[in-house]
Amino acid sequence: MRGDRTGTEMPTDPVGKRIACGGERATVRYVGQVPPYEGLWLGVEWDNPERGKHDGSHEGVRYFTCRNPKGGSFVRPPKVSFGVDFLTALHTVYEYNTEEVLREEVSVFGKKLQWFAVGERSLENLPSVMLNNQEVNGPGAAGEIRKTTPSIMWLELCGSLMSTWEDVAAITEQLEKLERLNLSYNRIRLTSDPLAHRPAFCNLKELSLKDCDLTWQQVLECAPMWPQLEELSLLNNNITELQRPEGVLQTLKHLNLSCNPLVQESVCSLSALPRLKHLNLSQTGLSFIQLGDAAQAGCPAPFSALESLVLDHNNISEWRVIDDLAKLPCLVRLSCQGNKLLSSDGKPSTAEQMIIAKLGRLVCLNNSEINANERKGAELDYIKMFGEEWLKAGGPHQPGAEFARRHPRYQTLIEKHGAPDEGELKKPDSFALKNQLLKITFVFPDHAEQKPIEKKLPASMVIQKVKGLLYRLLKVPLADLRLTYTSPKMSGTEFDIDSDLKTLQFYSIEDGDQVLVRWST
Repeated sequence: MRGDRTGTEMPTDPVGKRIACGGERATVRYVGQVPPYEGLWLGVEWDNPERGKHDGSHEGVRYFTCRNPKGGSFVRPPKVSFGVDFLTALHTVYEYNTEEVLREEVSVFGKKLQWFAVGERSLENLPSVMLNNQEVNGPGAAGEIRKTTPSIMWLELCGSLMSTWEDVAAITEQLEKLERLNLSYNRIRLTSDPLAHRPAFCNLKELSLKDCDLTWQQVLECAPMWPQLEELSLLNNNITELQRPEGVLQTLKHLNLSCNPLVQESVCSLSALPRLKHLNLSQTGLSFIQLGDAAQAGCPAPFSALESLVLDHNNISEWRVIDDLAKLPCLVRLSCQGNKLLSSDGKPSTAEQMIIAKLGRLVCLNNSEINANERKGAELDYIKMFGEEWLKAGGPHQPGAEFARRHPRYQTLIEKHGAPDEGELKKPDSFALKNQLLKITFVFPDHAEQKPIEKKLPASMVIQKVKGLLYRLLKVPLADLRLTYTSPKMSGTEFDIDSDLKTLQFYSIEDGDQVLVRWST
C-alpha cells in the first residue's frame, strides 16, 4: 500500500467525499470553522470507528453526526488526500520500462490470477488491472479510459476514494469487456436511478463488495444495475434481515453472506433466486434454518437449484436442521464445521457419519469427498445406532410418528440395507462415556512464563470444574478465567468455551486438543 497523497486539491463541495488520512479511510461530514480554533476544518467519520475521538460534537456544539460515538474527528485539509483519477493511479502502478514484465499471482474471487504489469505501450492489452488502495476517486478526462485500457475484463478497486455509484459507473461504462469487479472496503452511496447505470455493468458476471457496510435492502436497491450478475460476495457487511429479491439478482449462481448477523427466519427469502447453486452462510449466528419450509413461509419452491451450502461456525445444535436440508433436491456439497451437532458418544467423526446417513444425495462433506464405502458404513452404523429406538417405536410394524420425525430417512435406509439384527444394535455405554478420559494441554498465550500443563480429564467434566482445577493450579479467581480451545483437525481456528455449565463433550473437545487459558492481570 502506498502512502497517502496528502494535500491533494479539495473539491468545491467536499461534504460526502471520501478521503485518506494516516493510512485510514473516512467520509467528510462537515467543512468549516470549529471555535475557538482558527482556520478551516474537516469533520470526518472514519470507516474504522476506533480511529476517531468523538461523535461530531465539540464543546457542546454539534457539527455533524456519526453512527459510532467515537467515530468522528476534525482534521486540517492539508493532512488529507481526496485522491486521484483512475488513469493517474494506473500510470503510477504500471509505470515500468517497456521491456520489463512484472508477474504476480494472486487469488481473487477464489480463483488464481496472474497480473502482468507492463510498459506504457501495452496498457491497451491489459486484461486485468489491480488498483487496490490507490485512492482512485473517479474516471478523469472523459473517454480516456476507453482509449487507454479497452481490454480490461477484471478490475480491482478495493479501498478506493469513490463516494458514489455514479463515480464507479463513469469508469466501468468505458470498459465494455468488464466481467469481474472487486469494490471491497469501499463506502459507496446509493444512486437515485440505478437503471440509468445499467449499461455501465451490462456484462458484469462477478462482483465483490466485502466490508462495504451495506444492508441487504441497499444491495437490492443497487441490484438493477447488474442484469447479468452470477457471483456476488457480501462478506462482512451490515446485513441482518433478508427480503425477497423481487425481479433482481435472478441470474445469481453464487452468493456469499458469511460474517453477517443474519435474522435466521428470513433466510428462506433467498428461495426467490431461481438459479442459486452455491450459498455461503458461515459465521452468521444461525442456530436453525428451515430451508425446506420456504414454500410454507410464502416463498417459492425451496432452493430448487442449490448444490453447495456452507454453514461453518454457527450455533446449529439440532439435528432437525440437517433433516431439513434433505428436502433440497440438488444439494450435494455441505460444510458444517464448528457447530454444536453432537452424537451420543460426543465424537465429531460420529456426527459426520450421521450427517452422511441423513443426507442421501451428499457427495462432499466438510470439503472431503464421500466414497461409496464411507456412505455404506455411515448408513449401516446409523441403522445400528438407532435400531433399539426403532424397535421400541414399533419397528417393522410401523414406527411411531415421533420416531419418523426424528429419523425421517431411517425407513429408506432399512429398505436399502435391511433391518438390523438385535445382536448388532449399538447401545450407548453411558458409563464408558462418562469415564472417557481426554488428554488436554492447557496453554497460556498471554503469559509466556507459564509453562503448558497436560491433564487427563473425563469428557463429562463440566467447565466450572475445569476452572476450579485451574484455580488450584494458578490461583486465579474463576470469574477472571476465559477459556477457548483449538483442535489439530481445524488448525488456526479458536472456539469459545462460553458456558460454565456445559461439559467438555458438549464443546466437542477431543483427545489431544489444546485449551487456551487467559485472564486479566
